[in-house]
Amino acid sequence: MRALMWFLRLLLFFLLFGFAVKNDHLANLHFFFGGQWQLPLVFIILLSFAAGALLGVTATFASLLLKHREINRLRRQLERLERDRGKAPAAAPVADAQLPEVL
Repeated sequence: MRALMWFLRLLLFFLLFGFAVKNDHLANLHFFFGGQWQLPLVFIILLSFAAGALLGVTATFASLLLKHREINRLRRQLERLERDRGKAPAAAPVADAQLPEVL
């Protein structure tokens, strides 16, 4: 299995390397206000891929951060409810209305 993974990695590397070699001619990248860059096409493709990957990672990280904060908030609420339940007399059950709402 390990040898197969290395073979696939080498195959992918050589395919991407061949793609880069075949697309080494210069391309113009035009910006606003008359600005332009003249770069090899493979660099333009690589920069576009890196910018997209960075944008995707940033969006995913923001989503994970919000979920992490929500989980921590719910844990604190659960701990507070469990503490309150421990202080309440045994004969008085805790009402279901105090439990957190499940989304």
